[in-house]
Amino acid sequence: MRPEDIQHLTVPGAPALRGDLLLTAVSRPDLNNDGYRGGIRRIGLDGSESAWTQGDRDSAPAISPDGHWVAFLRTESGSDARPQLHVMPSAGGESRRLTSLALGAGAPVWAPDSRRIAFTARVPEPGRYGVPRADGEKAEAESPRRITGLHYRLDDTGFLNDRPQRLFVVDTVTGDLSVLTDGAVDVDDPAWHPDGTSLIVSAPQGWVADTARLDLYAIPAAGGEPRVVARSAGTAMKPAVAPDGAIWFYGAEFPGNLDVARNDALWVRPASGGEPRLVTEIETVDCDPAVGPPVIVGDEVYFVVRTRGEAQLVAVPRDASEVPLAKLRVIAGERAAVRGFAVDGSTVAAVISTPSTYGEVVLLDGGTPRVLTDYAKPVRDKGIFPMEELTGTAPDGYPVHGWVVKPEGEGPHPVILMVHGGPFAPYEWSLFDEAQVCAAAGYAVVLANPRGSASYGQNHGQAIVGAMGTVDADDLLAFLDAALALPELDASRVGVMGGSYGGYMTGWLAAHHGSRFRAAWSERAVNAWDSFVGSSDIGWFFAEAYVGPDPEVQRARSPLTYADQIDIPFCVVHSEHDWRCPIEQAQRMFVALKSRGVETEMLLFPGEGHELTRSGNPRHRVERFHAVLEWWGRHLG
Repeated sequence: MRPEDIQHLTVPGAPALRGDLLLTAVSRPDLNNDGYRGGIRRIGLDGSESAWTQGDRDSAPAISPDGHWVAFLRTESGSDARPQLHVMPSAGGESRRLTSLALGAGAPVWAPDSRRIAFTARVPEPGRYGVPRADGEKAEAESPRRITGLHYRLDDTGFLNDRPQRLFVVDTVTGDLSVLTDGAVDVDDPAWHPDGTSLIVSAPQGWVADTARLDLYAIPAAGGEPRVVARSAGTAMKPAVAPDGAIWFYGAEFPGNLDVARNDALWVRPASGGEPRLVTEIETVDCDPAVGPPVIVGDEVYFVVRTRGEAQLVAVPRDASEVPLAKLRVIAGERAAVRGFAVDGSTVAAVISTPSTYGEVVLLDGGTPRVLTDYAKPVRDKGIFPMEELTGTAPDGYPVHGWVVKPEGEGPHPVILMVHGGPFAPYEWSLFDEAQVCAAAGYAVVLANPRGSASYGQNHGQAIVGAMGTVDADDLLAFLDAALALPELDASRVGVMGGSYGGYMTGWLAAHHGSRFRAAWSERAVNAWDSFVGSSDIGWFFAEAYVGPDPEVQRARSPLTYADQIDIPFCVVHSEHDWRCPIEQAQRMFVALKSRGVETEMLLFPGEGHELTRSGNPRHRVERFHAVLEWWGRHLG
């Protein structure tokens, strides 16, 4: 896979299913227009495929409960275009636009009556984001922002207080649009009550913005005050309401605002009210809210869990309590990652990623799974290198799981230790463009999930809380040693690279174990906790949660503190609009190294945020890949 081949990476979104109507929205990088294109596709249950809508940036299809209508988001052409809600007959025909909101609409959620649709949308205050000021002045003449809380901005979104995310309901027959929340807080994850009289949303505890804690609230569909229906001991999100009125959701428990390295468990609040019941064990079961809410299917509930690099679709009985991972019924996802799923009767459609595809639509109807699409064919035809599973052993005897992706030929090949971000995230059994591009260029890529990663139990993730740069570093080096024992790998030519937490660990390893590496590539890194506290969008709770509040301890856990110990070539890579790990983190490390005469470069990407490598402008993604290969060609060639 060459850098330009990212244009062939077609990614299907969560499917929508009703009867024989199966829809998914696909997206792929478009290098010619430096954007993303795709649209909504109809997937035949026989494996056929056709365009369902005409827009090349249509997304988020949702089929009405009666099966007669499809709602979706359409983003028109133009750099300032925003996604707007549309609806069309499921039998085909012209679509109707339902919204014209300044900042666009969120994904549609049908009411039980198949007439109303709920969604969330950010509402800008006058004088901002293109909305005229109340005094008639142009929106560009912005007044200063008055900020009184800690949670006031978010990477890849921007400032929050002047554009709160509110709950809307639109009547698809009359076009009437109602806003149901007051804008004091952001609300998310709307789900209808089966009787259609109210919606359940996730919102900050106490209905105040300045907290990391989330509760579930009931919002009357006709308007009215929010009412707490599930108070959490941390977070409550992605609700789904069963036909009997029971509310199923994901939640994590944590003290104060210290929301890090916590498994999301499955919970249910009984229809009769009262305290929520813990359905899955917290230590072993790590639910994945990013896939979507749980789905009630007869006497079971379906959801996705992360385990040892897999993302499995599993089922649990509705009357279960504190079920461990080993007792869950696995439906799909072994040596794979389920990215989305939909259920209609006994039929399940899922989008599943494997080491050879970003995602394919798969039909699960009780028999042998049937793969209905082949989006990965253009990349597979160019060659995909397999993931070879491996386990290393840390100095304290702890097992370290991961993979090696080896290039063609006997070797010995130069080696790149690639460290993931998070840190509470895993490498998975899934196609990874970073590893494929580097392997195609002749590098063996080492991918480990050290302590601190997700999907190996909560204790595994918690192991580095207050101890970052200790056992996680031990695990990475132990796994690297296991990989270097393979005859195809060249132990004399090893580099280290990573982004976010991976960038942090790159700096840490370069300072404390620099003799192991020829060079380092540190991207969107945390380099100094003392300034991260105030400059990052999550610094106000994240730094204390992982490192603690003591400034001396923060400095002791910062790679920047040990910059005088780094003497290998070091590339500092950052995006100018990164609010998660702000650019000052890169600048401080660059200056510290350059002023000492270390071979150092800084590569800055204009207009990009923290998610450059995953969703940044396609041309920047390609330019970055070429820079990566040029750097390693210089230092590992």
